[in-house]
Amino acid sequence: MKRFAYTLLKEWKNSPSRQPLILEGARQVGKTWLLKYFGKNEFENFVYINCDNNPVLDDIFIDYDINRIIRNLSAFSNIKIQPRTTLIIFDEIQECPKALTSLKYFCEDAPDYCVAVAGSLLGLVDHAGSGFPVGKVDTVNLYPLSFKEFLLAMDKEILVQEMQKHNWEELNVYNQQLTELLRQYYFTGGMPAAVMSYIQDQNLQKVRSIQKQILSDYKNDISKHAPKNEIAKIHLVWDSIPAQLAKENKKFIYGAVRSGGRAREFENAIQWLLNAGIVYKINRVKKLQMPLKFYEDFDCFKLYINDLGLLGAMVDAPAAEILIGENAFTSYKGTFTEQYVAQQYFSACRNKLYYYTNDNSTMEIDFTMQTDKVYPIEVKAEENLKAKSLSTVLRNDSTLFGIRFSMANYKKQERMVNVPLGICEEYFTELWQL
Repeated sequence: MKRFAYTLLKEWKNSPSRQPLILEGARQVGKTWLLKYFGKNEFENFVYINCDNNPVLDDIFIDYDINRIIRNLSAFSNIKIQPRTTLIIFDEIQECPKALTSLKYFCEDAPDYCVAVAGSLLGLVDHAGSGFPVGKVDTVNLYPLSFKEFLLAMDKEILVQEMQKHNWEELNVYNQQLTELLRQYYFTGGMPAAVMSYIQDQNLQKVRSIQKQILSDYKNDISKHAPKNEIAKIHLVWDSIPAQLAKENKKFIYGAVRSGGRAREFENAIQWLLNAGIVYKINRVKKLQMPLKFYEDFDCFKLYINDLGLLGAMVDAPAAEILIGENAFTSYKGTFTEQYVAQQYFSACRNKLYYYTNDNSTMEIDFTMQTDKVYPIEVKAEENLKAKSLSTVLRNDSTLFGIRFSMANYKKQERMVNVPLGICEEYFTELWQL
């Protein structure tokens, strides 16, 4: 299974200023598999240490003498650890705080050794105030599989290569094929276990069972890791997200979580879900002007799930509705399609994404991003290309360039472009390369 983060890991390995690496990401996105695969293919050997319920580590990390630690790790793994040619992998590192702290000393005292760690985002955040090696580590974020990664897993490498040429109009001939593959991605989402199960035997019930198990694991994490006084609130916020997204106006409403709910009651719960990496938060901007950060409104935001397939499992969306016809793209007021676009953005750009409404909320732009200019983005879950709000903001500000993602073919106009949903991720990639 090809992951684009692999290229980032190779860049890290070859960097002259390399520091120990933390591979960040939510549960079940493939962190452990990727580090092992990286160690196997890019190093002479690798040492894998699982820190979860491993009492041997208490004896190894009695202090931060790195030479002694390396000797002990070599003895424990029965592999000779060499500088530059051996990758040391610590998994579930949040379970051994001293191992996490040791990254500072690997950086300062043994920079020639290659150390990469994976762990729960929650655990890493918990240790951020004490013993965390601030400024002494590099980080790479891993997300669920993007649509392009899904295509590669489905053995559609030639199609991906054509997308990466950025000859957008020529890609119109693939639009029907991409739409059919997109339906499948809407169902499987990007969790590696779900995708691999689908590829191996096309058993839709098994895929949904895997997704349900991941959701169950997330709920167990809430009960296990969250502060006791926040557990019920976190569950309420998490369970409310699909209904929040199904509204015409997808702005997060505290009163929809619980009648009379207020920000002060649920803001810690939302932050916990963000720390866990299982939701995306997209804040409103009050103006479509550079820099967007100046006009960010922290009180108004949307919350999206970290994975499209998990969203389908949360609402028990029937497989037939997703895989047959246009229902997947139009159902629930286009919820799945907005979720899809947001997910592809974060995979491709890994930067801030916003949405826009005017002061009286009579006009809304689904998303907006900033690179060389401000790009208002409209998401259409069908071929209907009427976008009143987008047309209005473009008419009022000649500095803006609009993007409309839809089921229709690629078509560039004077200050607006229609981009098929299937090439959404690659189009974002090109914008960030400008």
